Amino acid sequence: MVTIPEYYAGKSVLITGATGFMGKVLLEKLLRSCPGVKAAYVLVRPKAGQLPSARVADMINCKLFDRLREEQPDFAEKIVAVSSDLTKPELDLSKEDQDMLADRIHIVFHCAATIRFNEPLKDAVQLNVLATQKMVRLAHRMKGLEVFIHVSTAYANCDRQLIEEVVYPPPVDYRKLIDTLEWMDDKLVSLMTPKLIGERPNTYTYTKALAEYLVQQECGNLNVAIVRPSIVGASWKEPFPGWIDNFNGPSGIFIAAGKGILRTMRASNNAIADLVPVDVVINTTLAAAWYSGSQRHTRPKSVLVYNCTTGAINPFRWGEVEYHVISTFKRNPLEQAFRRPNVNLTSNHLINQYWIAVSHKAPAFLYDLCLRITGREPRELYKHDLQDQPVRAGLQTAQC
Repeated sequence: MVTIPEYYAGKSVLITGATGFMGKVLLEKLLRSCPGVKAAYVLVRPKAGQLPSARVADMINCKLFDRLREEQPDFAEKIVAVSSDLTKPELDLSKEDQDMLADRIHIVFHCAATIRFNEPLKDAVQLNVLATQKMVRLAHRMKGLEVFIHVSTAYANCDRQLIEEVVYPPPVDYRKLIDTLEWMDDKLVSLMTPKLIGERPNTYTYTKALAEYLVQQECGNLNVAIVRPSIVGASWKEPFPGWIDNFNGPSGIFIAAGKGILRTMRASNNAIADLVPVDVVINTTLAAAWYSGSQRHTRPKSVLVYNCTTGAINPFRWGEVEYHVISTFKRNPLEQAFRRPNVNLTSNHLINQYWIAVSHKAPAFLYDLCLRITGREPRELYKHDLQDQPVRAGLQTAQC
């Protein structure tokens, strides 16, 4: 088999979600480790009056791309920004851009998705299911396409005890759901959502499961692979240790704990914290495309699935996470911390509610009272409904 850089040499790649956390790392790693790649086309929508090309120019000026800039000063010439909106018909691509992509693209990385857990079901279906359907249809038009990589999540099937590297049928037919949501008003959809998602905890995992099944059902003769990362965190090694550009996922929990804002979390100390560094996920994704693409003529025609998780091989548990995070912030305190970092993990609902009252509600009330007395506007930073936000965010993958 050819090496990974050799496989990508001379090929044009299409990336969705390139301005997101994982998408940026994917773009950087691809260009840096596979210098022979011909071009990287990125679908970007205009935002806040900025054209896609301007958004990409701003993005590649960040520290993430410093190493690439040093090794390949002209790397930006390979990046082609294409104006697109995945929520609109035909991805809001012009006829010229559709024809261009159909003629030039060899590899597709579909990374774009909404990772908000509390996204209304209609919006989650629009972004995670319908956008995927449109990408698959566009891929069918690509004359030289070798592989289509769909980035999913390890939690798409979190209602199961054992998750193998296969695509599981969802509880409802995604076609019927799409048709139904078209005529339902938002209030009715909201009422129906708990019944529809069943044992899954949120619309994110539910719609990602639907998207996986859609890819399997509609890929036809396309060569498709699915990558399922678990909780994606800061980089381990590349392009340098500790890179992250947001407070989503585990970083949100860690910062909230370090600031002294988060003092209690309902979780089991013995539960595995399936944290995977973003560079490990991206290496897996690029390797999955290489393997599936280079073996497309010899392997059976089926959708390959890659679970990118730590699993139980070398488990890192939430109790250990708590210890290391708190001890690190005690040695290296954050600036403007609200109070000394300390977190109580408990799986008991009543104990958790007690700590919410003592550690979140009471300080919030006193702080707001102090602001009122001094004539300032109360901030209500620590309402009990906000304290769950980092916990929910901690399960996000991207990209997930």
